[in-house]
Amino acid sequence: MKIYGDSNSGNCLKVKWVCDKLAVPYQWIEIDTRKGETRTPQFLKMNGAGQVPTVAFDDGRTLAQSNAIIRYLARDSALVPRDAFAAAKMDEWLFWEQYSHEPYIAVCRFVLVYLGKDASELDPEKVKRGYAALDRMEQHLAASRFFAGDEVSLADVSLLAYTRLAHEGGFDLGRHGSIRRWIGEVEAFLGLSPAR
Repeated sequence: MKIYGDSNSGNCLKVKWVCDKLAVPYQWIEIDTRKGETRTPQFLKMNGAGQVPTVAFDDGRTLAQSNAIIRYLARDSALVPRDAFAAAKMDEWLFWEQYSHEPYIAVCRFVLVYLGKDASELDPEKVKRGYAALDRMEQHLAASRFFAGDEVSLADVSLLAYTRLAHEGGFDLGRHGSIRRWIGEVEAFLGLSPAR
C-alpha cells in the first residue's frame, strides 16, 4: 500500500498514525502540495480531486479523504468501538472535525506557518469559529475521557491532528485544560512526541 501524503498536513498524518499504531505496512510517498504535485496528470488519475492523502492499494484501487481512509484501515480494530451507537458517535465526531474544526484551526495554521502572515491578518470569523470548536471539544472532554467513550477511537486520532498544533494557528489553549490533558493521552497512545 502506498500513502501519498504531505508531512505538513494533519489530514495526511492521521493516516500514517493509524497505520503505525495498527502495524499496517505502507510506503509513504511525500507529495509537496505547494509545488502543485497533486495537479499532475498522474496524480489526478488516482484522485480526481487532486488532494492528499490518497492511498493506492496493491490491487490498483485508490481511496481518498483522510477520515474515510482511516475508517477503512481500522475497520476491524479497537480504534472503532464495537458498540454500534458508540461507533456512530465516533463517526459524528469524524464528520464534525472536517466541517466545524479543520476549516478553522488548520486554515489559520496554514496562513501563519505556510503563508508567513501575521496573526493580525487572520480572518476574524475563522478565529471565532476555531475557538467555538475548541470550546465544544473542551466541554465534551470535561465530561468524557475521549470522544467516543473511555477508549481512544478514530475520533480522537482525527481531532488530534490539528488540535495539537492549534497554537501554530494562533489559538491559545490556556483555558482548555481538558483538551491539553486529552492531547497528552492520545499522543502517548499513538507513540508521538509531544507537539512543540
